[in-house]
Amino acid sequence: MILESLHPLEIKLLQSFRDKEVLASKEIIDKGLMDGSRLDMASNWLIKKGLIEISGEDITSSVSLTETGKDYYENNIPELRILSALHEGKSLTVKDISQTFHLDPLEVSSALGLLKESGVTQIVQGGLIEFKSGGDANRFESLQDIIRFIGEKGIADLNLLSNEQREIIEVHCRKRGKSKGIFRISEKKNRIFSLTESGKTILSALPERGETGKEVSQLTPEMLKEGTWRNITFRKYNISLNPPRISIGKKHPYREFLDFVKYKFVAMGFEEVRGPLIENEFWNMDVLYMPQFHPARDIHDVYLIKEPSHCKEIEKPFGNRVAETHTNGGNTGSKGWRYPFDLKRAKRLILRSQGTTISARTLASKPKIPGKYFSIARCFRYDTVDATHAPDFYQIEGIVLGEEINFKTLLGLLRLLGEEIAMVKEFRFLPAYFPFTEPSVELHGKHPKLGWIELGGAGIFRPEVTIPLGVKEPVIAWGLGLDRMAMVALGINDIRDLFSKDLDFIRTKKTGFKG
Repeated sequence: MILESLHPLEIKLLQSFRDKEVLASKEIIDKGLMDGSRLDMASNWLIKKGLIEISGEDITSSVSLTETGKDYYENNIPELRILSALHEGKSLTVKDISQTFHLDPLEVSSALGLLKESGVTQIVQGGLIEFKSGGDANRFESLQDIIRFIGEKGIADLNLLSNEQREIIEVHCRKRGKSKGIFRISEKKNRIFSLTESGKTILSALPERGETGKEVSQLTPEMLKEGTWRNITFRKYNISLNPPRISIGKKHPYREFLDFVKYKFVAMGFEEVRGPLIENEFWNMDVLYMPQFHPARDIHDVYLIKEPSHCKEIEKPFGNRVAETHTNGGNTGSKGWRYPFDLKRAKRLILRSQGTTISARTLASKPKIPGKYFSIARCFRYDTVDATHAPDFYQIEGIVLGEEINFKTLLGLLRLLGEEIAMVKEFRFLPAYFPFTEPSVELHGKHPKLGWIELGGAGIFRPEVTIPLGVKEPVIAWGLGLDRMAMVALGINDIRDLFSKDLDFIRTKKTGFKG
C-alpha cells in the first residue's frame, strides 16, 4: 500500500539513495537532483511514512546586502558622505545633508549622532557641522570595507568572516523582510537523511513494480488526441488518503479582537465617536496645546498630504481661541507659549498620528456632561518596523468628563482596561509627559515573552485644551496601543503577525473572546 501511494517526487528522492544510504540535503540540491522546495516536501512525506529519517543537521549562515546596503555600496554610508563633503570644504547644515545626499530624517539623525559620538564632528552656531579634533573615524571605514566586500561577492558565508566583522554585521543587520538594516542574514539548514529499514525494502521493490518516478498523474486531451497515453505509465490512485480539508469562513483573529474591544466599551456605557483619517495639524496637534516650535512634535513623525496640502479653513471660534491660548494663554489662566501662532501651518493636512484628535473634536461638539466616549482609531506615524512597532496602528482612544472625575478615577480605569481587554496580569504605572495632560501617566504591561511593554499614555486634559473647546469640567483621557494589547491577548510575540496572511494561523488561532 505504501509503494502505491508514493508520489513521483518521493520515488525520485528514494532512488537517489541507490548508491549511498546517507545523503545531505546540500548534496541533493547541488547535484541538481531536486530543488530546495521540492526536497522539503518529498523528505517530509517520506519521514512521515517512516522510509527515511534525519540523522543530523547543521545550519549555514550567509550574509547579503539589503536595498539600503546596496545603496551604501554604490554611494558610501552617510557618515563617510558627510566627512567627504567636509574634507572638500563644503559648509553643511542638517537640511543641506538631507537634500544633498537624498537621505531620510532618520538616516541623517543617526549619522550625525554617530559622528558626534565618535568625536569626529560637532554642530556649531548657525547649525553648521564642522570637524572636531581628536575623533576616530575608523569605525566608519571598517563598516564601509565590509559593505564593499559583501557587495562584490553578493552573498558571503558568515562563518568565514572574522569575529570583529561578524559583530559589525550583527549590529547593522535585519534577519527578515525589507528594512533599513544594511545587511541581511539568512540561515539554511543542511539536513542529513538516512534510509530506514522500511525505506530500504521499498527502494528495492521499486524496479520490480516498474516505478520510475516519471509516472503521470493526469490524462490530458492532448494525450488522447495524439495517442501518447498508450506509452505512458500512469500513477495509481490511493483512495485511502484523506480528502482535502474544507475550511469554513472565519473572521481574522485581530478582527475578532477589535469587535471584542468595541463590545466591552459599549457594555461599560461608553458612546463610540469617529473622526477623519486625514486631519489638519490644528486638530491633530494645535488644539492639544502642542506648540508649533516645540520638540514634543518630534515624537509625531507624521505623513504629510501632497495634494491638497492644506485645508481651506479652521472651524470657528476654535481657531482664534486656540491661537490666543498658544500666544498668551487666553482665558485659561495660563501665560501660553509666548510665540506668534502660524495659522497657515495649522491648516497643513496630514495622516492622523494620534487618536486624541478625535477626543478633541468630541469636546468641541458639546458633549454630554457627565459623559463617556471612546474611539478605535487608525493612526499613522513614520516608524521603523520591528516586533513592537509599525508605521500604522490602532489606538483605543477615550475620554470621561464630569465634576467628580479625578486622577484616581483614571488609574482605576486604566487597570480595568488592561485586565479586561489586554488580559495582562502584571501592570505598572510610570510618570510621563504629554503637552496636553497634567498629570500624565504611562501604562505598562508584562508580555509573557517580550517582558514589559508600553501599552499607552493617559492623563487629565489641561485647561489650555478644554477651555478653548468650551468645556470647563475635568476630563480624563487615554490613548492605548490596541495592537500591543492584542499581542498579549492573542499570545503573539511579533506585532506584524496581527496582519498575517498565514491561512493556517487564521483558521486555527483560538481567541476565546466573548461579546
